Amino acid sequence: MHARPLASATRDPVPSLDGGEDRLGCIEARLSAGTFPGARQDATRLRSRLQRRAPGLILGSPIDRHGAAAARAPARRPLYSPDALDTSMRLLVVEDNRNLMANLFDYFEARGHELDAAPDGVTGLHLAVTQAFDAIVLDWMLPRMDGPAVVGALREAGRDVPVLMLTARDELPDKITGFRAGADDYLTKPFELAELEIRLEALVLRARGRARRRVLEVGDLRLDLDTLEATRGGHAVHLYPACRKLLAALMEASPAAVSRERLEHALWGDEPPDGDMLRSHVYELRRSVDGPFDTKLIQTLPRVGYRIAVPGDSGEAAHGR
Repeated sequence: MHARPLASATRDPVPSLDGGEDRLGCIEARLSAGTFPGARQDATRLRSRLQRRAPGLILGSPIDRHGAAAARAPARRPLYSPDALDTSMRLLVVEDNRNLMANLFDYFEARGHELDAAPDGVTGLHLAVTQAFDAIVLDWMLPRMDGPAVVGALREAGRDVPVLMLTARDELPDKITGFRAGADDYLTKPFELAELEIRLEALVLRARGRARRRVLEVGDLRLDLDTLEATRGGHAVHLYPACRKLLAALMEASPAAVSRERLEHALWGDEPPDGDMLRSHVYELRRSVDGPFDTKLIQTLPRVGYRIAVPGDSGEAAHGR
């Protein structure tokens, strides 16, 4: 992980007290660079001394438009439910405001999350495509590469990690630009840290839910959408590519019926072949999936289409993991 960026006077300066904060910034800068082994203890002592002299001052945090410093993070609270987020979030923060960056680190690390940081768009994009993160917090106005360009390049690279844009640009056209570039959420400054956290948690929950749905199950039939392997009763089911597409379409809709038109579109798009090729593929799929087993899962619904379900099951969709 990169060295944690530490606060210094930038776009959101915190009032200094007899030069104490300037000294704190120097100590922390040397700590960040790894050139001052005793800097961490000195920075901690100096920070405590400054805050005793000015209890309302929170060093390293941006001042909101009313002049009040953001509150320190409360203790880590339980999430929505015991199984909501089974691990902490690993977040990438791409932000050039060092004060705001330090405030985010203080808050999220105190609540059990792991953070990495990038001070410009190019570095942020490099980290995003070479490392795994649960979500990315992305500023708009960044050196070297702005936020919309970063998220656009990220999506072009095939990365679907959730991205929340955190920016002072609060006009509707800006929000539209951010979403169209590929952002999943958009939060304007000034903001509440608790709201940022709950938005990120929601994004990560949805992303993890999509990951869990990469394996479909109907009865003892399983289809792994990542490996394209199908099994039934623990035995491999060998499928031609067309049959695999049919099976995925049927299992994703299970136990609902899928019309012939939808299945033909899944196989051939807008140009289905002449004749009843679909019937032939369904026949092959039945031979592979149902042939060796007593319980038949693939069902024909006259004048409707086909469905795959355990006999008697009409209420629950295929399980996704």
